[in-house]
Amino acid sequence: MIRPLILATLSFSIAGLSPIAGADKKYGPGVTDTEIKLGQTVPYSGPISSLSRFGRIEAAYLKMINATGGINGRKVTLVSLDDAFTPAKTVQQTRKLVEDDDVLAIVGSIGTPTNLAVAKYLNSKQIPQILLLASTPKLDDPENLPWTTTFMMPQPVETRIYADYLLKTKPDAKVAVIYQNDDLGKGNLAGLKAALGSRASTMVVAEVAYDIMEPTVDSHIVALKASGADTLFHASNARFAAQAIRKAHELNWKVQHVLLSGVSSISAVLRPAGLAAAKGAVSAFWLKTSEDPMWDDDAGMRDFRAFMKEWAPNDDIEESIFPYATAQIMVEVLKKCGHDLSRENLIKQATDIRELQLPTFLPGITINVTPSSRIGWRKARMARFDGTRWVLLDDVAGN
Repeated sequence: MIRPLILATLSFSIAGLSPIAGADKKYGPGVTDTEIKLGQTVPYSGPISSLSRFGRIEAAYLKMINATGGINGRKVTLVSLDDAFTPAKTVQQTRKLVEDDDVLAIVGSIGTPTNLAVAKYLNSKQIPQILLLASTPKLDDPENLPWTTTFMMPQPVETRIYADYLLKTKPDAKVAVIYQNDDLGKGNLAGLKAALGSRASTMVVAEVAYDIMEPTVDSHIVALKASGADTLFHASNARFAAQAIRKAHELNWKVQHVLLSGVSSISAVLRPAGLAAAKGAVSAFWLKTSEDPMWDDDAGMRDFRAFMKEWAPNDDIEESIFPYATAQIMVEVLKKCGHDLSRENLIKQATDIRELQLPTFLPGITINVTPSSRIGWRKARMARFDGTRWVLLDDVAGN
């Protein structure tokens, strides 16, 4: 059994988090002397079931932590329910987690429209809804959603990185946009236009929305090619990004693909699209990648590979670095709660994270979460796909 050496390599400051020896215990729902019960919703079925790896990897990581004594002597139970990426089902399953399973908090739930569907409910009950895998800035609302935090780069920040890159390297680009017809797609389209500023009206020459239940986006790519665009911005999910890249290649559309970080996976997107078809695509990165040989001797990546080999051998290692990092910060926030495992203290710790750098972060990348700013990721590095792997470009971008 491997030891969780990764915990010893974390480098960050979370103000005021050190538990006081001998402090009185204070428990919220789902907590006992031996257990901390958390809940989440994940699309184990439905159109983006590929993201179910987040639930599996996080559960595996917590099993590893439990096997070595747990957190401050308590084992962590993660109740992870399927919502099929359907907001109505997310509401149903979240209510079950809160009212039937009596969890301490909702942690790491996946999806922009799904998390938005339950945010007001959870906040009205003062239940922490933290480390969400959602990029919408609507969830960064300390005044109206004081119990909510996320663990993804917000749409306005990520799209500004892409806009700055295009303005610097391809200022005369003719940009077509394919976007998912929900808060994910619409938010990234709006963010890109806002970041391009006055240039948006001339640079963005075509845009088309798709519904997540459509079987294919081939016809949309045909229409976008007819616009004369030389750049294609993908505000989409992995399945449709792969389809779009492949179809553009079949049409001999020599277009610059700009991919959201969430659809930059080689195994889930670029390989299904065709590596030759994806060559030259660009995206933003804040985590190391397992397929990049430059990290072969990196201590954090060695720990990650050892974890995957023992605790998640059936999952794709290329797809698992982000879920792994999410699980790491879950553990760290809980650990620093000490014996005060009340909901009030949990949200306090989750909103006071300063200069956090996990071993899997790219050098120079840290996150900060404060009571007034709930989205931590604000920096990344651009990279270009060379047909085999992603090659990092330039210095750290963002703010």
